[in-house]
Amino acid sequence: MKILLIMDPGIAVPPPNYGGHERLVYMFAEEYIKLGHEVTLLAGPNSVISGKVYTFGVNNLQRSKWQKTKELLFVWKFLYQKRKQFDLIHNFGRLAYLIPILNGSVKKIMTYGRPVAQAGIKNITAMANQHLIFTACSNYCVGTGNVAGRWETVYNAIDFSKYKLQKNVEANAPLMFLGRLDKIKGLHTAIQVAKATDNKLWIGGNIPDTADNYQYYKETLEPQFDGEQIIYLGALNDEQKNHYLGKAKALLFPIEWDEPFGMVMVEAMACGTPVIGFRRGSVPEVIANGKNGFIVKNKEAMIQSLQEITTIDRTACRAFAFEKFDVSIIAKQYLNL
Repeated sequence: MKILLIMDPGIAVPPPNYGGHERLVYMFAEEYIKLGHEVTLLAGPNSVISGKVYTFGVNNLQRSKWQKTKELLFVWKFLYQKRKQFDLIHNFGRLAYLIPILNGSVKKIMTYGRPVAQAGIKNITAMANQHLIFTACSNYCVGTGNVAGRWETVYNAIDFSKYKLQKNVEANAPLMFLGRLDKIKGLHTAIQVAKATDNKLWIGGNIPDTADNYQYYKETLEPQFDGEQIIYLGALNDEQKNHYLGKAKALLFPIEWDEPFGMVMVEAMACGTPVIGFRRGSVPEVIANGKNGFIVKNKEAMIQSLQEITTIDRTACRAFAFEKFDVSIIAKQYLNL
């Protein structure tokens, strides 16, 4: 099968550092190729896969509306001219990209990794269309956009072969927090849990660049980083994530928003590390109580569940997550659609 993958410009595929969606697109491209399909990628500058690559736009997340309009027109022309060259167009970028081929015979999957703007779905499905499937990365996320058209849940994936199972950790192993240091990610709660239970806390993540979250970081978080109990490690690359996640006894996920998926939870599980997360967004879909972590309702329950963390077998934690979230499993789900 001839497959075209589309991703918005802004960050290259694969991403040099931060870029969860771009990393997904790269993984699916390589997995489709491994399965014997002919894959073409349309994405921002400096993008690379084992198949053919066309690039457009600029890699700048703050690019102007005019720049995004030029990118849209480029994709429209590209798709119209090459619409008969592909059997499947798998779009991770803007929904509007698909307008010129909506009613064409080519099969189309539109994938979302965040809450969906329902107006766009209603407008697109009101147009003549065929062979169009919408997917989102959790049942929660599907529920935000499922107002028209055909919808399916297909979870996000990671490549488990890139993560090493750590079967055992010391009783005094640190806790771990990994994610952007924005208020909605709940690091302040993770710090409180670590202090209340006399555990070390390793922290990996990007310092925020928005004014409100940077103020939160400077006033609430940074003063508590002491380098001894509350340890900020900086933004971690894949190798570092593998190292620290594997040596932690649990990942804390005390989110204050409805997380569409939460890739870091699966990354922890791939290392055998169970996750304790607040019951919001996709958390109940990713964590299975007692198998790969615990779902809790508040800080006090998170503290309580730490007493049971040793009841989770780390080998079984990874195996359970593999069957649900490995890229080999998820890529086949897309192709089966």
